[in-house]
Amino acid sequence: MPEERAPRSRRLLPIRVAVAGATLLAAASLVAPTAHAAPADDVRINEVVTTGAVDDSIELYNKGAATVDLSGWVLKDDDASHTFTVPAGTTLAPGAARAFTVASAFGLGSGDKARLYLPGGSTLVDSFAWSAHSAPSWSRCPDGTGAFGKAALTLGAPNDCGSGGGTNPVAWPGGGSVATADATDVFGGDLSGLYQEGSVLWAAQNSGRLWRLVRDGSGGWRPDTANGWSTGKTLRYPGGSGSPDSEAVTLTGAGAAGGAYVATERNGDASGTSRLSVLRYEVAAGTGGSLTATKEWNLTAGLPAVGANLGFEAITWIPDGTLVAAGFKDQSTGTAYDPGRYGAHTGGVFLLGVEGTGAVHAYVLQDGGGATRVATIASGTAGVMELQWEPQAARLWAVCDDTCGGVHRTLKIDATGAFAPVASYQRPSGMPDLNNEGFAPAGADECVGGSKPVYWADDGNTGGHALRRGTISC
Repeated sequence: MPEERAPRSRRLLPIRVAVAGATLLAAASLVAPTAHAAPADDVRINEVVTTGAVDDSIELYNKGAATVDLSGWVLKDDDASHTFTVPAGTTLAPGAARAFTVASAFGLGSGDKARLYLPGGSTLVDSFAWSAHSAPSWSRCPDGTGAFGKAALTLGAPNDCGSGGGTNPVAWPGGGSVATADATDVFGGDLSGLYQEGSVLWAAQNSGRLWRLVRDGSGGWRPDTANGWSTGKTLRYPGGSGSPDSEAVTLTGAGAAGGAYVATERNGDASGTSRLSVLRYEVAAGTGGSLTATKEWNLTAGLPAVGANLGFEAITWIPDGTLVAAGFKDQSTGTAYDPGRYGAHTGGVFLLGVEGTGAVHAYVLQDGGGATRVATIASGTAGVMELQWEPQAARLWAVCDDTCGGVHRTLKIDATGAFAPVASYQRPSGMPDLNNEGFAPAGADECVGGSKPVYWADDGNTGGHALRRGTISC
């Protein structure tokens, strides 16, 4: 993101961020349509978020063996007149978690309670009281049965109980050494998302510019000097207007021939207004110095509101076949993901990371211009600055910059069909705590002796260098 970055020290202050929209749900919370009778005490308050990292939220967890119908159940804070009623038709499967945004009904303070009642609001089922704001989450460990403690934000996903999944990151799974991977002052500031396509490294720059980089012969990258790429290409919205705040880039299974997809959070010509869009560009041919988007999917209206400079910061793409084989659940239907129901699209699903909330939203972007959100995933970090799907390990990387000390988190599709955190890693020991907004592991073809290269983009261009390289275990 560009220079208007909010002070890092304020990211988790107890301010109510205006994140509109409904519940953050992981696919784990989706269930079959029929709920069976189950003891009320099988449902427990499992996580509470009060800091403004997302809207004030209360997560419920079913520790029992049968699906529970939550229709009409009531959530309250410490004031009996403050009530949130669970919508009709809401069910909770065994072992599933579901988070409810209660900010529209009441706020959760630094000394407050979360209380759960049966329909009618008079029979108390469970409660949790605290004397300080979550940092960023109050979570039960283990889920549904343990005591509450401070943990990473994992709404809709398994709680982070300190096993390496987030609150206690383990050592980087590769070499500790890090070296620069570009010449001095090639890009300046604001270099952001990366995507490696074999011998080409694509890079998005916040100033509305896309770079095609080629190998420099010494382990790094330089701008391609052919076909107008030597200083990057200026990006425009469809019709040739505007200046997209380009934060991230990815390709589909068709590679560059299928177009580059760029995630943007606003139009630089109207920088005070959110415009959460994905733009497609033809990048395989042409010699001009600018690119006009062939299509825009403007997703702003269907997502929780965020600040104009806190929107889409990351994008990656996962093939339909991979998702189907893993049993990925479609939250829009509550059933297994079926690509056929969406007609012509890119042959996969795009995942988009939001800086201001740490949420990851999964979309099918249809060729005709339609878009369907098929999942919302809790990354467990305060913000997501880069996403990369790594086919070799079948894992999703969610990267946070110096907001989180350079934590890299991985997620996989679990037995319920949801993306769930499985590991969290410290930045390499040789990497300073930089504003790394781009991250790209090399492909499996570059594995040598069990290790392969990985690259980072530093938005701050520290020391005149925006690209750095390290290694990661294959």
